[in-house]
Amino acid sequence: MCRAADHTIHSAHRHFGWDNSIEPVQVIAPGETVEISCIDAGDGQLTSESTAADIPTMDPGRVNPVTGPIFVDGAAPGDALRITIDRFAPSGFGWTANIPGFGLLADQFPDPALHIWSYDRETLSPAAYSPVGRVPLRPFAGTIGCALAEPGRHSVIPPRRVGGNMDIRDLSAGTVLYLPVEVEGALLSVGDTHAAQGDGEVCGTAIESPMDVALTVELEKRADIAMPRFTTAGPVTRHLDAEGYEVTTGVGADVMEAARIAVGEMIELLAARTGMSPVEAYMLCSVCGDLRISEIVDMPNVVVAFYFPRVVLS
Repeated sequence: MCRAADHTIHSAHRHFGWDNSIEPVQVIAPGETVEISCIDAGDGQLTSESTAADIPTMDPGRVNPVTGPIFVDGAAPGDALRITIDRFAPSGFGWTANIPGFGLLADQFPDPALHIWSYDRETLSPAAYSPVGRVPLRPFAGTIGCALAEPGRHSVIPPRRVGGNMDIRDLSAGTVLYLPVEVEGALLSVGDTHAAQGDGEVCGTAIESPMDVALTVELEKRADIAMPRFTTAGPVTRHLDAEGYEVTTGVGADVMEAARIAVGEMIELLAARTGMSPVEAYMLCSVCGDLRISEIVDMPNVVVAFYFPRVVLS
């Protein structure tokens, strides 16, 4: 049985930058559970009626809002938050976009593109992708972090040593996440919830989807950790493993360039095999394919592989 939340925070309590001067919206005691409503990464600027023509009109100042901050009583610099991710309540709506100037292959895909998703919020059965494919869903929070010690406003877009926009798909229900504390109360915020994402989020967006998140927040005094760490509750790819993978590789002297090659090869494979356009294949890769560093020691070249789950196209 799921534990009832001690506190509920509405998505109206959101902000657009890490800033330790923002007043907390809630004070919680260690060990309490809080349910947080998160709006999507576009701050609601895209709806079920939106088209690719709406992407250039989006206000970039409203990207990646996070709900909070939450003051954890007794948290002090040098401590760590121990956050158990209890559950997600997805909305059933989502979007994936190619945003000009953003993404691993931004130079190759300069035009906006958009896919609107509708999925079963209760069963979370695989979501249809037009013109082909069904993507298994696994909700998680793309952004979860604490305020930085440095004063002023800091962008939410890059991940940071206190967490933030890490986009780690394994921060799903059952995972226990540890975050360094740098300010009194930690000032925890959460957002950028996803219904599904591949490792790498290669086009820059996942299935961006508003949803509620329930977290139990505990405190580890004097943990003195430098970076986020986490423990998973079990296997992390079982929902995708059923029929194996198609894998392409990139080989080169630079990890980023090798990653670009591997993804480009997969886009070419998918487009040729399914008839979808290259940008459709690019967005599909972002929501369900995984980038992996296969080899990094045999200088001067590295190998990056891109794994695409065959179950999506079955």
